[in-house]
Order: sequence, then C-alpha cells, then structure tokens
Amino acid sequence: MEPPSIAILATLDTKSGEAACLKRSIEDRGRLATVFDVGFGKSSPGLASVGAEEVASSGGSTVARLRSAYRRDLAMKTMGEGAGKLLRARHEAGMLAGVIGVGGNQGTAIASIAMRMLPIGMPKLIVSTVASGNVRKYVGDCDIAMLFSVGDLLGGPNPVTKRVLAKAAAAIVGMAEAEEEMNAISLPRSVAITAFGNTHRAVTAAMERLREAGRRVVPFHASGACGSAMERLVEEGAIEAVLDLTTHELLGELYPEDIYAPVRPGRLTAAGRVGIPQVIVPGGLEYFCFGAPETIPPHLRNRPIHHHNPYNTNVRTSREELARVGAVMAERLNASAGPVEVLIPTQGWSEVGSPGGVLHDPEANAGFIESLREHLDPSITIREIEATINEASFARLAADTLLALLAEKCHNRSASSIRETANSE
Repeated sequence: MEPPSIAILATLDTKSGEAACLKRSIEDRGRLATVFDVGFGKSSPGLASVGAEEVASSGGSTVARLRSAYRRDLAMKTMGEGAGKLLRARHEAGMLAGVIGVGGNQGTAIASIAMRMLPIGMPKLIVSTVASGNVRKYVGDCDIAMLFSVGDLLGGPNPVTKRVLAKAAAAIVGMAEAEEEMNAISLPRSVAITAFGNTHRAVTAAMERLREAGRRVVPFHASGACGSAMERLVEEGAIEAVLDLTTHELLGELYPEDIYAPVRPGRLTAAGRVGIPQVIVPGGLEYFCFGAPETIPPHLRNRPIHHHNPYNTNVRTSREELARVGAVMAERLNASAGPVEVLIPTQGWSEVGSPGGVLHDPEANAGFIESLREHLDPSITIREIEATINEASFARLAADTLLALLAEKCHNRSASSIRETANSE
C-alpha cells in the first residue's frame, strides 16, 4: 500500500496554478500529494487525482446539476460535504496524512466544510484571501489553521503568493510529520474541564487535585468554540469525564447576542450521549459577555456591568433569563446515559459574581436554582454548597466528586465483566 498523501483542495477552474504550485512544493519535500477538484466550473484535465464529478457524486449530486439547478451556497455545501466524505474514507483507510486548501471565499468555504468532517488532530491548513478577517464560521470547533495569502489568488502564483504557498507547503508537511510522531505515542483519555478568567482559581485548584489523583486534564476556555471542541472530542472518544465548571456557553446558546455562543448547538449533551461521568457547576452564568462597551445591546445597558478589559464587557443576567437556563440544563442532563452530579456554590459563580463583586446578585441566581430543581430528574444529585466557586475547598470538592463518579463507573464495569465471564463459563 502506498504511503498516506496530503490532499490539496482547490477549485481548479480558478486556482489550478496555485494547486500545482502546492503539489510541486509538497512533493519536493518527499511527500505524496493528491489534488481534489472541489469547483463546479470548467477546469483543465490532468492535475486532479480526484475530479469534481467524483466529489459532487460523493455529495449526492452531479456537477451539471450543481451548475444549473442549485443555489450557489448549496452547491458549495454539497462539494464541501462530498470532499469531506472522501477525505474521511481515506483517513479511515490510513491513506491521509493531512489536508491543505487554497482559495478565496468560495474555496475557503468548501475546504473548511470538508475539513470540519475530519477528526481533531488530522493536519488542516487553508491558504485564503479572507484569513485576515473573522474566520470563526470557517474554523468552527475544528483545528483548522488559516494562512492569509496577502496577494490575491488569481492567475497562478506571483512573486508575493509564491512565497506564501511555499511556506504553506512546508507547514502542512511539518504538521503531517508532527501528527505521525504523536500517533506513535499511545496516550490515555483525559478529563475535560471548562474555564473562564473569572473561574480561573477554581479551575487551577481542581486541575491540581485531578492530577494528584493521576488523571490527565485538558482545560477548555468556555468561549463558544472551545466548549464546542470539547463536546466534539467527547464524541470522538478522547475524553473520559467532564468537570464542567464553567457552563456559560449554554447561556450563550439560548441568548446568541452573547459573543461566547457555541459554534454548534447542543452544549451539555455530548457527555450524556456517550455516557461518561460529568459534574456540572453554573460557572459564569451570572453574566453575558460582549465586546467593547458600545457593543452591549441598548436594552441591557441599564444593568450592572463589569468592564473585564477594553474588548470584553460583562452584563448581569436576570432571574428570568437564568430560570430558562435552568430548565434547559435540566432537560439536557436528564437525557444523560452516564452518571451526573450538579454542584452549586451558593455564594457566587465567578470572581465578579461573588460577594463584593459588581455582578453579585443571589436573588437572580435563585431563579436558576429553583428552575433546575423543578425540572431535574430526581435521580440526579444536586448539592448546594455554602461557598463561592473560586474557594479552593469547593474546587477540590468538585474534583473529588468527579473522581468518585469515575471510580464508581470503573467498579460497575469490572463487576459487569466478572458477571459476563461467569455466565460464559
């Protein structure tokens, strides 16, 4: 079997020169390169190893139909998903070492759709004319690297873009080599923990306790993308348990004006579906996150405000808003197939939401607690602790609670294995 190759995604009707340049540069570095034509315009034959027709067919259509009958955005989605399915099949067969895309808006969109269908870890890089802008929609919860092309990707490489493309080829080859080195090391699954600057002390204390117990810990900033990435890694089997200390993203999902709205729906659902242990804490639910003060919606400007930094402003949530969060959280936790426990530090869920903080409001927080208790399945333990979230005692309690759930799950699995062995005999 031939060694795995690096896939090049390009719309060859407009980017054949750039794709050919990347292919040469990658092969000059000793790696195989396979060009995928992800465009639905007319292109010259010969460069693509995987033609546009094969990509369109994988997406459930034909190039002719995409040209004539589809809205342009839907045609691009079809090509992206078709390429993604083909890449995923190559990855599962051990034939894919990395993926690099090149393009403007259209090529970037198609390449990013395809790359998001691959697991985290597989090297992914896009050379793009739009990489200096807001690329969140392209990257989502995936580990896609973006490189600004500087010059326009038009008419083949020029003195500016040729240098960029050469470095991009070197980068994807280096990324592929690094991933191969990592794959040679067998690492155990990790415990995930969610964090904010305002829950930092709790997170570090909990991480210390988990590491004392011999667990590997991966923190995720609850910034929308990171929390979604955590959920994705849970589904990919990389996470053994979740200490969800900072559940702010659920608030962002329900009120998407918040800048930390998750990039995909369903926060607090992956661990439940997979059935791994989770401990849930309402960290960071006292406030919405916005950018600079002028980005705060007018209807919220009369509320208590914390100016976190020049680019991040926090606005107090209301009792009614938190009641809605409590009901949705309960609904999602009720569907969990694994062990769940909820811990609520009654004195405050963040640094600025604790006594003396500008966002401290126990009455508003009570709306969440009452709603959660009303809707949560009685089989799920919920404990109220007289502490703030950042007290070391609370953080260690949260970590110890998760460790107990892990130990219980391990014991149940062992007991089940013993019963199965006895029955087989």
